[in-house]
Amino acid sequence: MAMRLVAALVVALAASPAAAVEVLTGTLKSVAERGEIVLGYRESSVPFSFVEGKHPDGSPRAIGYAIDLCGEVADDIQEAIGRPVKIRYAPVTAETRIQAVTSGKIDLECGSTTANAERRKQVAFSPVDYISATQLLVKRGSAIGSYRDLGGKTVVVTAGTTNEKAVRDLLGRLKIDAQVVTAPDHAASYAMVKAGKADAFATDDVLLYGLIATDAQDGANYAVLPDKLSYEPYGIMFRKDDPELAGIVAQTFTRLAESRALRWTYERWFLKRLPNGERLDIPMSNDLRVSFQLMGLDVGE
Repeated sequence: MAMRLVAALVVALAASPAAAVEVLTGTLKSVAERGEIVLGYRESSVPFSFVEGKHPDGSPRAIGYAIDLCGEVADDIQEAIGRPVKIRYAPVTAETRIQAVTSGKIDLECGSTTANAERRKQVAFSPVDYISATQLLVKRGSAIGSYRDLGGKTVVVTAGTTNEKAVRDLLGRLKIDAQVVTAPDHAASYAMVKAGKADAFATDDVLLYGLIATDAQDGANYAVLPDKLSYEPYGIMFRKDDPELAGIVAQTFTRLAESRALRWTYERWFLKRLPNGERLDIPMSNDLRVSFQLMGLDVGE
């Protein structure tokens, strides 16, 4: 149904480009009227969405796997409305990202956001673009070798994440007496462990590996424990009840899968060198491989 809506929209706009705003609805109409698409980015969600340097005008330069995918969606939105528009980037945090989408402050949230049933009550998501799990980061040599060793310890989580609930539920179920504290973003959570203000940092495994890989000075002093505390399928977030935009997003992912660009984009950020020269070396998981195959990607071997 969504794909048919997109096809009908393109035909209508081709027939009467001047009437574009009248034909469009929802986010696409808003983008056409404003003359810009607003992409929400995270400042320290390596390799999905993070800041690396600045643009010539001095504004932060957001890059990453999710930023690349959002850029492809933005291209298809511009094609659908029949003209180019400005792409503006706006910072969001784990706590502010959902409200930023629902209020219209941003059009797409390009980060490391878990697509779960609770969040789907407020927003919509793209097809799954990554599958992660909550794990613990600790200092090497720490007495913590598992979540079972957290008694009497302090665990930091980033505010507004699903990891906080996963950790609190686990500690409560196992009756482990540990203190859970929050920090505003992943970089701040990591800094608390480095400063000795927390004994462990719980967040998605890939984000922990990203923090270690981009910390050239101290990253080797920290390790990610193997216990998986939750299942976290990621997606690009956008406003719900917007069938035209949903159709564009689905169309973009299908296009990227069928052209193999989805695989190349994954390899760029998870297997090749990051801007700082480090590698994450995270092969595509079997679950993600199957998800991509369902969208038409021949992932090969």
